[in-house]
Amino acid sequence: MSEQPFVSVVMPVYNTEKYLKIAIESILNQTYKNYEFIIIDDASTDSSIQIIESYVDPRIKIIKNSSTLRVTKTINVGIRVATGKYIVRMDSDDYSFAERIENQVKFMESNPDVVVCGGAIYVCDSNLKEINIRHYPQTDEQIRKKIFRFNPFAHPATIWVRSVVERVGYYDESIPVTQDYDLLFRVGKYGKFANLLDPVIKLRTHNQSQSISRGMEQQRITLKIRKKAIYEYGYKISTTDKIYGIIQSILMRILPAKAKFIIFNFIRRFL
Repeated sequence: MSEQPFVSVVMPVYNTEKYLKIAIESILNQTYKNYEFIIIDDASTDSSIQIIESYVDPRIKIIKNSSTLRVTKTINVGIRVATGKYIVRMDSDDYSFAERIENQVKFMESNPDVVVCGGAIYVCDSNLKEINIRHYPQTDEQIRKKIFRFNPFAHPATIWVRSVVERVGYYDESIPVTQDYDLLFRVGKYGKFANLLDPVIKLRTHNQSQSISRGMEQQRITLKIRKKAIYEYGYKISTTDKIYGIIQSILMRILPAKAKFIIFNFIRRFL
């Protein structure tokens, strides 16, 4: 690469050989070109690293973890070697639309007070067949109004200001899931939130999905993060959101997984 990359795409990989080519090529085929593509293999035991190494592209930087660090630490490994002004998150089983980076960079450059920007997503099955479209609140005011009810961003659809992520100390490596939710609260002290109206990625759901297989752990950590946001980060929570949090905690304990998915999708859309 002859010029300093303006964007660093950070993609952790662990045993996603089945989906990896689609993810990689969706980034390589972006209309925006001034980026580096940092791919961190977390000691995969399948053919993931061979697939990664089959791509000869000067924008790709390959990092191989000598042992499995898990996703939070692996993302931080990538961010620490990043040189771009912005960090674009990407998951190794998803698909980014060709204009994703271009549109997000254009928005960030036009709105310098924004520290993280996401977008709508297509929720898909394991074959990337679209199930539904998921929109998120778009403005800073709308997002902050909802942030104690649900995570108002799709993590692999986000772009972050790297200097702010570094300023707050990267992802908290003690958090195994929903690590982006904690980071949102921390970077939100230094700027605004935003989501684009249009979809930026296709999010693949399958049997290995963390949101399905680790639901109870995710909920427990989510509640812990919300408490930290109030008592350590200085966020204010309304009485309504306190009541909502109690109800949410109860429902997570008693409802089957499918019912939880339906109810919380409803909450995300209408409450």
